[in-house]
Amino acid sequence: MEKLQSSFKNMALSLTIIAMVAAAALAGVYMLTLENINAQKRAKQEAAKLAVLNGQEGFAVETAVDGFGGQFRVMVGFDPEGNILGYEILEHQETPGLGSHMEHWFKNADKPGQNIIGRKGGKLTVSKDGGDVDAITAATISSRAFLKAVNQAYAEQFGVEAHTGASQLQPAEEEVVEEEIVIIEEETEVSHE
Repeated sequence: MEKLQSSFKNMALSLTIIAMVAAAALAGVYMLTLENINAQKRAKQEAAKLAVLNGQEGFAVETAVDGFGGQFRVMVGFDPEGNILGYEILEHQETPGLGSHMEHWFKNADKPGQNIIGRKGGKLTVSKDGGDVDAITAATISSRAFLKAVNQAYAEQFGVEAHTGASQLQPAEEEVVEEEIVIIEEETEVSHE
């Protein structure tokens, strides 16, 4: 057997073949895992709907906005009067240790200045912009974007114009991803005596 000589043509051919095999392998793995990934996303959405409503009658609305690190999606629960029952962050790319605190920051019952649960949605703004919601320390852009997502969810559900929650200097593009009305009623047993 004759040994191949090292040449630019042989190296380019070898690299092309390796790249094609790697691309095919990646595509195969993607196709094998796609169904499972989508099933997990659906399960997370369903769990979020239940979590944001906390067993109460209301509406669960999912929105997506651009934050500091990219787009994030949030599910917000409202009672019929428009008060916030809860929220869940479905996915985000915010800075770990800073913007990622939005997952719990705005639910802290011990700190009323940052807690949005029970407040009326639609006009929430960080205190730095003249509002009454404390922003996450060192993550004002993420806080503004989060409040914009909550305001957008409120606007979509209740048919009003959204207050952005952000200053004019921080435009964030919003998109209502999905709207679903979920009504949960407690079942009561009737005893016959």
